[in-house]
Amino acid sequence: MPSIDLITHNNQAWDQQAKQNSPWSQPVSSELIASARKGDWRIHLTPTPLPQKWLGNIQEKHILCLASAGGQQAPILAAAGAHVTVFDLSAEQLAKDEMVAKRDGLHLKLEQGDMQDLSRFANASFDLIIHPISNQYVPDIETVWKECHRVLKINGTLLASFFNPAIFIADRNPCYAEQGLIKPRYKLPYADLYDLPADELKQKFEQQQAMIFGHSLLNQIQGQLQTGLVLVDYFEEIQPTPRFEIEKYLPSFIATRSQKLV
Repeated sequence: MPSIDLITHNNQAWDQQAKQNSPWSQPVSSELIASARKGDWRIHLTPTPLPQKWLGNIQEKHILCLASAGGQQAPILAAAGAHVTVFDLSAEQLAKDEMVAKRDGLHLKLEQGDMQDLSRFANASFDLIIHPISNQYVPDIETVWKECHRVLKINGTLLASFFNPAIFIADRNPCYAEQGLIKPRYKLPYADLYDLPADELKQKFEQQQAMIFGHSLLNQIQGQLQTGLVLVDYFEEIQPTPRFEIEKYLPSFIATRSQKLV
C-alpha cells in the first residue's frame, strides 16, 4: 500500500463532500422532524426506507449511528424518542447533525473518530447500531464488526449496508459503457491504493476523492458471524440511477440485520 495517511485523506474528502452538499450530506427538514416526533418516520440504509420491523420500538433505546453523520438518520431517530450517538470521521458531516439538533431542539451526542476504533465506548453500550454504506472507506472491516459486537448489548441489533462486491470488478472506462459492455478488470477484494494505475490514483488524490476498498462478501457477512453476531435478515436493492453498466444487471446494495445473542 502506498505510504499515505488514509484516515486524514478520507476525512478531508468527506469534509469536501459535506461542503458540496452531496446526497448523504443534506440534512432532513424540520417538517420530517415534526412528523418523527408524532411517530411517523423512516430512515434509510439503502435508497428505499428500512422495513419498520428491522427497527422495532426505539423509544428510550441507546443507538449508535456509526459512520452515519450528515444530518439524516440520527436526528430522525432522536426525534422519534431514542438516545442517539453519532460517530463519524468527518467534522463537516457531524456539523450537519449539530445544525439539525440546534434548529429543532434535539439532543444528539456527537463523536468524531475512525469506525475501526470504538475504544471510547464501553462494552455493551448500545441497543442498536445503524451503519449505512460506509465501510468501503476503511481497509479493515473485521475490526469494525468486532467493535460493533463489543459495544452492543446482549440482544442488541446491528443494521448495516454495503456495496455488492461485484460492482468493483468492472473497468469504468466510459467507452465500454457506450457500447453496453462490461469488461472485468479488477479482482476482489479491491482497493484503489493497490489496483488503480499510478496515473488514475494520482488523479483521485488531486481531486480529493475518497479512497475506496471493495470488500468481499466473505468479509462482509462471515466477518459479522465470526464475531458472534447472528444474521437474522437480509435484502438487496438495485441502484435506481445506475452509475456503471454493471449496475443495470445486479443489485448494488446489500443490507443485513444481525443480532448479538451472547
